[in-house]
Amino acid sequence: MAASSTTTTYSSNWASAQSPQLFSFNSSSLRVDLGFTSKSISLKRFNARAKISCALQSPAVPHFPKQPFQAPIFTKEDAINVPKIAEQAQWNLLQRAAAKALELVEDALVSRERQHPLPKTVDPSVQIAGNFAPVPEQPVRHSLPVTGTIPDCIRGVYVRNGANPLFEPVAGHHLFDGDGMVHAVTINGNSVSYACRFTETRRLIQERKLGRPIFPRAIGELHGHSGIARLLLFYARGLFGLIDHNNGTGVANAGLVYFNRRVLAMSEDDLPYQVRITPNGDLETIGRYDFNDQLRSTMIAHPKLDPVSGELFALSYDVVKKPYLKYFRFSPDGNKWPDVEIPLDVPTMMHDFAITKNYVVIPDQQVVFKLQEMVRGGSPVTYDKNKKSRFGILSKNARNASDIIWVESHNTFCFHLWNAWEEPESDEVVVIGSCMTPPDSIFNECDENLKSILSEIRLNLKTGISTCRPIVQASEQMNLEIGMVNRNQLGRKTRYVYLAIAEPWPKVSGFAKVDLSTGKVQKFIYGDQRYGGEPYFLPRDPNSEREDDGYILAFVHDEKAWKSELQIVNTMNLQLEASVKLPSRVPYGFHGTFYVDESEDH
Repeated sequence: MAASSTTTTYSSNWASAQSPQLFSFNSSSLRVDLGFTSKSISLKRFNARAKISCALQSPAVPHFPKQPFQAPIFTKEDAINVPKIAEQAQWNLLQRAAAKALELVEDALVSRERQHPLPKTVDPSVQIAGNFAPVPEQPVRHSLPVTGTIPDCIRGVYVRNGANPLFEPVAGHHLFDGDGMVHAVTINGNSVSYACRFTETRRLIQERKLGRPIFPRAIGELHGHSGIARLLLFYARGLFGLIDHNNGTGVANAGLVYFNRRVLAMSEDDLPYQVRITPNGDLETIGRYDFNDQLRSTMIAHPKLDPVSGELFALSYDVVKKPYLKYFRFSPDGNKWPDVEIPLDVPTMMHDFAITKNYVVIPDQQVVFKLQEMVRGGSPVTYDKNKKSRFGILSKNARNASDIIWVESHNTFCFHLWNAWEEPESDEVVVIGSCMTPPDSIFNECDENLKSILSEIRLNLKTGISTCRPIVQASEQMNLEIGMVNRNQLGRKTRYVYLAIAEPWPKVSGFAKVDLSTGKVQKFIYGDQRYGGEPYFLPRDPNSEREDDGYILAFVHDEKAWKSELQIVNTMNLQLEASVKLPSRVPYGFHGTFYVDESEDH
């Protein structure tokens, strides 16, 4: 199919106001204030290179600000600066002795780890450099400066999640390991407010009281023999009652969904956490949310909300014991249907899935969990080249997995799936996703450059045959990741998808509006060392006859001025409609949502 490209570039001479004083120098080492609570990171400790890669695996160099900036104001000081857990005063002699002994063991472990260079995939000086670095909480700020005019249809709250480590990493750290922080922009005409707060997960509350990181970082630390040692330390602390690991260990840093009048923050290692926008526009955490004691397992970060039925569909996977995968759904009022166990031979990493009008589409791919690899000194998240990649097609209303249809689909590892729909005339389910190669390069060091190719995957339910083709022609290929289709048509055939242009990887230089039927690409480039994140599509009118009648909302950071803003772009003509200056830096993050609050209680 023919494909063409048009580009719109926006540039301006301003960005948001105050940002942290990030860099100070002394004669022995470069020290970087990343917004951690206790102290600055000494890059020398982490074997920093002369050129620090600001990426997961990218050679791109971060742009340091050339002038000092005013340090931000920390909030919730009573919570952030507590040096010791209150319960320590009540520890008995055995607990105190155990705590001291385990600290000595951990110190020896960290000292041994620092004798060896860290891979870029878990090196803090790479993973959280530049604008991937964390920021402190910001209380609500009102009456933010607006350039242009915010469209009348955009009235509500835009919230976006991200990884924001509270404490300096003591060892390996992956970008995905950071504590969850939600950034919220409340819009009422041209009156705009902003706040950002940590999601108060069970692990964050305990670590804040202890004054140090204590829970192992799932990707950055749990690899090889040192990973086994960290797990043993972690469970030993639980055994002596020094920490509580039975009521949630997740970070809630990835997805956000607004369902049944609740905003839920999610990562697939825990239950969701309910967060709330207060009447004055600030953020607060209500707590770990189990759907009124109905949800007893973890839930992945990308549940799917059916725009027609109002139901919420989700998966839960386990890396240790069978069943490795479960599917479940909720009625619009939050009532949960029984779990459906999906038979898998090995635990598969399943970050996303898709829905159609009648089915759920479950990817069983080649990135799997092999805990035994830690015994051999490797990572438990690994690419299994001998495993067959496939998609499972299951009725949304299934009570068991007996009727699931598996269709093999080679070399189609998709970290995210953008949409899927049925084409009954050809007995096919069409899946739209970005196929990544190498599949595990986000997690493990490799020499090959990562590619993320927007693809159409067709699964024939009668013949069991699949096909896969790139949607954008070869001459215009680019890394297309985080984004979405018009959510009002999720699970139905869509023409357009809006995706981040993840170049130079993993930075986002703009977003692309791609016509799925023709392969035509239209680009909106932020320009002049400005980078963003997920483009969030908001329809102007749910009843509009044009699928692309709406706006993109995206946080954009100026790496020269070291300031951030919210940009609002018309998706029909790719023209900038408005920009909101933000009072503090917004790090590059993950996924968001937009909603109109329906209740003061949520």
